[in-house]
Amino acid sequence: MSTVEEAAVPGGRSAAGPLTWPQARAAARRAGLHPLPPQRLDLAEALGRTLAEPLTALTDLPAFDTSAMDGWAVAGPGPWRVAGRILAGQSGVPPLEDGAAAEIATGAQLPPGATAVLRREHGERIGALLHDRSPGSLTTGQDVRPRGQECRRGEALLAAGTPVGPAVLGLAAACGHDGLAVRRRPVVELLVLGDELLCAGVPRPGLVRDALGPLLPPWLRAAGAEVGEPRAVRDDFGLLRDAVRHSTADVVVTTGGTAAGPVDFLHRALTEAGARLLVDGVAVRPGHPMLLAELPGGRHLVGLPGNPLAAVAGVVTLALPLLHARGGRSAGEPALALAAVDLAGHPADTRLLPVRRTAHGVVPLAFDGPAMLRGLARAEALAVVPPGGAAQGATVELLEVP
Repeated sequence: MSTVEEAAVPGGRSAAGPLTWPQARAAARRAGLHPLPPQRLDLAEALGRTLAEPLTALTDLPAFDTSAMDGWAVAGPGPWRVAGRILAGQSGVPPLEDGAAAEIATGAQLPPGATAVLRREHGERIGALLHDRSPGSLTTGQDVRPRGQECRRGEALLAAGTPVGPAVLGLAAACGHDGLAVRRRPVVELLVLGDELLCAGVPRPGLVRDALGPLLPPWLRAAGAEVGEPRAVRDDFGLLRDAVRHSTADVVVTTGGTAAGPVDFLHRALTEAGARLLVDGVAVRPGHPMLLAELPGGRHLVGLPGNPLAAVAGVVTLALPLLHARGGRSAGEPALALAAVDLAGHPADTRLLPVRRTAHGVVPLAFDGPAMLRGLARAEALAVVPPGGAAQGATVELLEVP
């Protein structure tokens, strides 16, 4: 039987004792700093992945001078002789002589020689001439999007590690890309532990509904992971040991079994699976009996407490930094906000508190106990309250709720 090794962590402490919340987050990110291999996907398939290389422009954007408004392309001062019409998508646009104008649509290529665009509502045609009726004088370049206004060909637009959302797909398409080099999604297997859990129906004496099976997969997918259906595992040491040992997922996430109760078998199962503990307890409320372990083959296991809000605390503390790093996502700057009122804290531990934003800062929500979800369901974020609490007007870090 192999033993669970102790891993060095910042400050000279070991995984045998609880880490501070910042130490635990750093340890989780450091554990994942072996990003998964890149792959090239069509734009439609790249949504939710992470850029594996910088996104560079394949063309100037816009690729030619374009009209920003419906109206007339004009050359020189008015009034102008109107000749012709230019529509979006039209190529081979002839030059515009000085003193001439051409009707033009938004997005159409500006003809050579044009000096500005006169908006439709500001132009008045009297006979063959177009007159400027705008409130101020028409200036050179007005309502024209010049070539390269947004970027130049070869310019780096987004850094590697950027999550690919809809706007990234649109930018990539606009500057000429048909596909993107992205990181493979980390594959997560969710093991929901416990004999007391019901998957359907109303709770009854001794049995409760599994809230984490529905709650956690969307949260993990929002972090860029590929998550299948949760797998229920009874309170049986052999079943848990084999589930951990034989999982092929990049990251195994378990719920419950992280403490020292009569059926809390996770530590023993990790020992027999040849795991190495990286984090064993975190000074955070709720959720302090969470853990992180490295499994053979470079895989990882995140052990979450069984209480719902405590499990969410484990997700944002250990699972998300690990998954972001494995998926190649940049760490990013923390989101900050002011406390609109005093935020009560734990005397010695960090507290993760469901909050909502107001015009004066964030305010706490009721029903924030480890087993409760009512406050989280109304929350816009989790506030990171330092030991001792945060006074009104203090700056606190926010963890977004997906």
